[in-house]
Amino acid sequence: MQTENTLLNLPTVHIEPELSQIVKKVFNNERITDSDALTLYTKADLSLLGVLATHVRTQKNGKKTFFNRNFHIEPTNICIYSCKFCSYVRKINQEGAWEYTFDDIEALCQKYIGTGVTEVHIVGGVHPKRDLHYYGEMIKKVKSVLPEVHVKAFTAVELEFMIRKAKMTLEEGLIALKNYGLDSIPGGGAEIFAEEIRSKICDEKASTNNWLQIHEIAHSLGIPSNATMLYGHIENYEHRVDHMRRLRELQDRTGGFNTFIPLKYRKANNEMSYLGEVNTIEDLKNYAVARIYLDNFRHLKAYWPMIGKETTQISLSFGVDDIDGTIDDTTKIYSMAGAENKNPVMTTENLVKLVKEAGMQPIERDTVYNTIKEW
Repeated sequence: MQTENTLLNLPTVHIEPELSQIVKKVFNNERITDSDALTLYTKADLSLLGVLATHVRTQKNGKKTFFNRNFHIEPTNICIYSCKFCSYVRKINQEGAWEYTFDDIEALCQKYIGTGVTEVHIVGGVHPKRDLHYYGEMIKKVKSVLPEVHVKAFTAVELEFMIRKAKMTLEEGLIALKNYGLDSIPGGGAEIFAEEIRSKICDEKASTNNWLQIHEIAHSLGIPSNATMLYGHIENYEHRVDHMRRLRELQDRTGGFNTFIPLKYRKANNEMSYLGEVNTIEDLKNYAVARIYLDNFRHLKAYWPMIGKETTQISLSFGVDDIDGTIDDTTKIYSMAGAENKNPVMTTENLVKLVKEAGMQPIERDTVYNTIKEW
């Protein structure tokens, strides 16, 4: 045990044999198994997880911590689905529903002319009357105002419906959207892949196979994407590992994922509120295990509007190397679910300060992680 403890610089800490073998793998840059990941979730203390995840983070990115200048467009919260964890959805004519016109979207984009934003993130409800061509014209409208902006748009759940409504195959639909100006796809809608859990929390929406297929086709067409996992509800550690395994296998085939983003279930104003929420220790554990397990993902993102600025800062010592972007109070998805940041906005200076205070190096990036500026 002396060798492993020397590697960890923890000479007085005893590590049981089962964990010792995992420590050896991590420091030898060997892939851990599903069983190893479960052992880390259930038996490793937080300090060990932090050391291992930081080792992996350092191997991949050093102290670099990435962010971008971005804003969100949420065209509507009208949705045909009623996921039990969602605090955002409304039906047509229901109080609290909204639906932006193209003029509304153009006006929003005009606010960002000359501000240095590099990305617009477009996600919303699955509107029953909107197909691929409607959203394609929306992309064109955005780029008519901000021609250089990267459009990261539409979860796989939105894509599955809008392409089907347009009576196109998934490949045809993604090619059409790329021609309209789609540059990449966000990772939302993945939730938890385990079918027995998905059937209980979001049984109506696109299936696990749909989600994975859409992302695989997108990657084959040169459309990169992100990946997410909704955790902290009725799933268990086995379900989380199963979810990450399917992502790791797809990344092995395509290499098309930019980053992995664990998304914490927030309890306000939805059908699963009785569950409560997991604590910060569980958040940090989840980041660390994800960083160790997903060896073929270059980046791990903490979405600061969801978990708060302080936890985001701490997460940088548990494998996280990306904290999203400025956002500028343009998202309601998590604030409506009770996220800590009711008005999600941080300036570039705020983000730089947060990263530097954690002893890391701030890097302003574009959507696909090209460096724009080192701070």
